[in-house]
Amino acid sequence: NPYAGLVNHLRTSWLSRKTWPMQYRVAQLEALGRFLEEKEGEILEATTLDMGKPPFETQLSEIFVCRSELNHTLNNLGTWMKDKHVEKNWAMQLDSAFIRKDPYGVVLIIGPWNYPINLLLVPLIGAIAAGNCVVVKPSEVSKNVERLMAEALPKYLDKDCFAVVTAGVEGTTRLLENKFDYIFYTGSPSVGRVVMTAAAKHLTPVTLELGGKNPCYVSDSCDVQNVARRVAWGRFFNAGQTCIAPDYVLCSLEMREQLLPALSEAITEFYGPNPQESSSFARIIGDRQFQRVRALLSSGRVAVGGQVDAGTRYIAPTVLVDVQQDDPVMKEEIFGPILPILTVESVDDAIAFINARERPLAIYVFSSCKQVVNQVLERTSSGGFCGNDTLMHFTLTSLPFGGIGQSGLGYYHGRFTFDTFSHLRATVLRGNGREAFNKPRYPPYEPRHLALLRSATQTRRQHSCALL
Repeated sequence: NPYAGLVNHLRTSWLSRKTWPMQYRVAQLEALGRFLEEKEGEILEATTLDMGKPPFETQLSEIFVCRSELNHTLNNLGTWMKDKHVEKNWAMQLDSAFIRKDPYGVVLIIGPWNYPINLLLVPLIGAIAAGNCVVVKPSEVSKNVERLMAEALPKYLDKDCFAVVTAGVEGTTRLLENKFDYIFYTGSPSVGRVVMTAAAKHLTPVTLELGGKNPCYVSDSCDVQNVARRVAWGRFFNAGQTCIAPDYVLCSLEMREQLLPALSEAITEFYGPNPQESSSFARIIGDRQFQRVRALLSSGRVAVGGQVDAGTRYIAPTVLVDVQQDDPVMKEEIFGPILPILTVESVDDAIAFINARERPLAIYVFSSCKQVVNQVLERTSSGGFCGNDTLMHFTLTSLPFGGIGQSGLGYYHGRFTFDTFSHLRATVLRGNGREAFNKPRYPPYEPRHLALLRSATQTRRQHSCALL
């Protein structure tokens, strides 16, 4: 295997416990911060070359997010690393019982192309903070970012403990043949199954950050102009190539007629009368992805946008209406600047529509009525939920980010990233004496000892008093 030597070298470094001291982890995290600072211009250039991404969007969604994650981790790492002492039963009152946060070992992080800095470095920050050695594999689709990562990142991190691997499908398949102690993958559900299958051969735990068709319900009671701006921003940010973008809108026919002109107005406000000339609108990452997204325009009827330019991989911000449930645009994650609108009779119909499908990575609800928002929250299931806005829940390091079912497995961000890459080691430290207290548990067994052991070890139900 072409990567066996690299993985073995990292494992030797990890077994030497080089990555375990807090001072080492902090030093590597600070070096990662210097990478973000000193290579900012090159990051902006690389993302623009790969997908025409506006520098403003790169700053906001790639660099700012990474710096926030990094600073949050450095601010709290000492607390996170401390042993967590736990409650004890009567028999263990004189002993020490706690959870020790051990690093897993050598971990693999496979990043996607749509946010190639953020979705690679944020998991890396947590893996470093938890004391692991790491192989990072940036996406080969975002070629310029991949090149930057391969050439620049190793100059900042300890080469004995961290490595960047560049590989396509075949190379990544060979990489996955190696034994890792944890695998973190962000990408499509189909490749997620491949990663999970490879991990199963070594009983390696995984986090899978996948995607899905994120519904957006708009009730009749809302500020239509605000809804249009927030939905258009979330859908067309990064040309729709966002795993938590609102994938389709559910609303009444009456609301659709109000929402369509408001969406058209918001698109013009954001990108001008011709979005193709706007410096604030990105492009589709590659020709294959462009052809796939363009084919989805055949669903329903184009109400706004619809223009395409294969030469520049441009697809205009587009709104579709009269879409049927079995149209192609409803059978896969769109991952492009297309927003279908489907009509429903009520919030109950919207909830039934959502629950009849795979659980999404995010659900969005817009309503001036808190009861409507809470009703959707309580009666559906998703990785995340955001009421009266889109995407913004992703920005909080205090919230776990991840999917459920088809949309993913596991979560991260902030403390949750550190915990994801840490093995929670149950630890009890007992003294050598007081052997008389242990006698009731030893053979030959005597029935009269059971009552004593039950009192000493069993947790009792606490009784509560309810005021009627």
